[in-house]
Amino acid sequence: MDEFKTSSELKQDAREMLKGRWKDAVLMNLLPALLGIATLALLVVSIATFSASTSDYFATESTYGDIEYEDRGAYSDSDVLYEDENSYNDTNDTRVTFVQNLFTTIITTGMSFAFLTAFRDPGYKIRPLRDAFQVFSKKYFLGVFLIYIVSSLFIVLWTLLFFIPGLIKSYSYSQAYLIYKDHADHPNTEKVSAINCITESRELMDGHKGRLFALDLSFIGWYLIGFLTLGIGFLWITPYTTAARTAFYNDLVGGTPTETDMEWDEDWEDEEWNDSLI
Repeated sequence: MDEFKTSSELKQDAREMLKGRWKDAVLMNLLPALLGIATLALLVVSIATFSASTSDYFATESTYGDIEYEDRGAYSDSDVLYEDENSYNDTNDTRVTFVQNLFTTIITTGMSFAFLTAFRDPGYKIRPLRDAFQVFSKKYFLGVFLIYIVSSLFIVLWTLLFFIPGLIKSYSYSQAYLIYKDHADHPNTEKVSAINCITESRELMDGHKGRLFALDLSFIGWYLIGFLTLGIGFLWITPYTTAARTAFYNDLVGGTPTETDMEWDEDWEDEEWNDSLI
């Protein structure tokens, strides 16, 4: 039976890999961190605005509580317009959130790709700008984008059943991006399928989801520090957690690229497609 590293050992590996590379790692994480800080600031402002609006509403109700319902009917058109505006804003918020999450995923994936290379090649020199945006290259972009779309769809569908299945599946599919990198970098791989990478991730994580969950839980204290510093701490925390998660994958595959032949035809068999959903 293979012995895998503990959370403490994986975090130690992450720190050793980052030694002498912290500045470059932070620079790679600069844009996602700034987005996170902006999001946190907007959240604080939204909560404050909502609290102020609620206070004003109850104050108004207290003042005009004796006004007859018929008199208030004059405001019905405004109420409709207000609801339409809220619906429009909600749609825009969803689009913005999608784009922001996709962009953050792409940059973080680029970071994990660089870290995986550094784990396997101790002499590798991180190039912050190039490595952070490497997923936008022809080699990686389409595959990473499709993995993001398909895995997100699967997770949402599982979450509709209940929150726990969605959480479990998010861990099942968590290694798909790094699996994709290994196969995309393999000289004998002509074509890589997002579905196949997700399926292989699910198989690879069989019996290991709890280990990754425990690793994530071990960073709770660091996440708290990140929030207390209004997101600034995540400039350093995100590279650390990403490096530890990358170390987890590297340990899982034995420190070498996966060897499964990932050539994939356009004509998927129904059985293979259905199996990938499980």
